[in-house]
Amino acid sequence: MAKVEVKNLNNEVVGNLDLADAVFAAPINEGLMHLAVKQYRASLRAGTHKTKTRAEVSGSGKKPWKQKGTGRARVGEIRNPLWRKGGIVMGPQPRDYSAPLPKKMFRAALKSALAVKLRDKQLSVVDAFSLADHKTKAFSQSLTKLGFDRKILIIDHEENPNLRLAARNLGEVQLMPNLQLTPYHLLNARHVVFTKAAIQALQEVLSK
Repeated sequence: MAKVEVKNLNNEVVGNLDLADAVFAAPINEGLMHLAVKQYRASLRAGTHKTKTRAEVSGSGKKPWKQKGTGRARVGEIRNPLWRKGGIVMGPQPRDYSAPLPKKMFRAALKSALAVKLRDKQLSVVDAFSLADHKTKAFSQSLTKLGFDRKILIIDHEENPNLRLAARNLGEVQLMPNLQLTPYHLLNARHVVFTKAAIQALQEVLSK
């Protein structure tokens, strides 16, 4: 069973935490992680792209000139796709890009991502983000003391107004609840920081 140090905001070790092997020592499946990341990014696409077909562009359906005798090419209507301002052939149409991932596959991918972060020493545990106020400067100084510089993902277990307000002005910091965590968020971060309560609750859910 792996152990991880629990630190306070002054970068002082205040204890150790046992990590469940069923979660943090799970086999690393890169293909499954890729599939989970692809699925998450696809779900962000609006899919509202749209071009008009010849049936939808404005214009008359009347034949512009007679079929023969003018010396010009034959044409049936001004909405022809070959003409300027005509319809678009096989253009993009609204669609849903989401592709649901089975729960077992999602959890396996999440365990793989957690194992990768633990292996690469990019996973840290903080006792709690007990901030005296919501000032961004003080919070930023605490992150510097902990050795975090860029692309920081902070996972908390309960609503923390001071933490939410202090973190929202930092472009390199992303804050999210533990039960909304995805493999994409883990793999996209350079530093993953859990509160002790958050990582305990998450591994309890994933161990079932």
